Amino acid sequence: MLDIYTLGEEVLREQCSDIKEFDEALKMLSDAMLDTLEEADGIGLAGPQVGVPKNIFVIHIRDEKPLVFVNPSITATSMETGVYEEGCLSIPGVYHDVVRPLRVTVQAQDVTGKPFTIEADGILARCIQHEYDHLSGKLYIDRLDEKEKEKVIRAYEKKNRAARKRKARV
Repeated sequence: MLDIYTLGEEVLREQCSDIKEFDEALKMLSDAMLDTLEEADGIGLAGPQVGVPKNIFVIHIRDEKPLVFVNPSITATSMETGVYEEGCLSIPGVYHDVVRPLRVTVQAQDVTGKPFTIEADGILARCIQHEYDHLSGKLYIDRLDEKEKEKVIRAYEKKNRAARKRKARV
């Protein structure tokens, strides 16, 4: 299990760098990220969220095969957009509607360095875009207008204060 970094941690705002070594350490990182994702009951997790500012993210949508994207690049998006409520393991417990393209094409490498391309729609397309944003230091709240972004941050901080108070009483 890896620690998941949360809102306010500097690593979440870093521009990630490409992975150049496709070795056992990368395989171990991707496996640990998938284990952490499962334990956290999420569907996507990017390198910066576990303190690794590298171009890697993992996705595991229930009843689908887990996917690992190394050095991904979104090469096409649809003009058609849609609204969907998003959350983030780095901003736990707070959700907001986000507008994104409905379809994407992404090119990436697997953990062995083999290139692949995926054309995605639905929840997979949304998740790819969400995790891809993490690699350039963006969070879903950065896609909101300032007023809505501040509401989400305040809700997260309030939830966090309440959790710290409960923990202090135990």
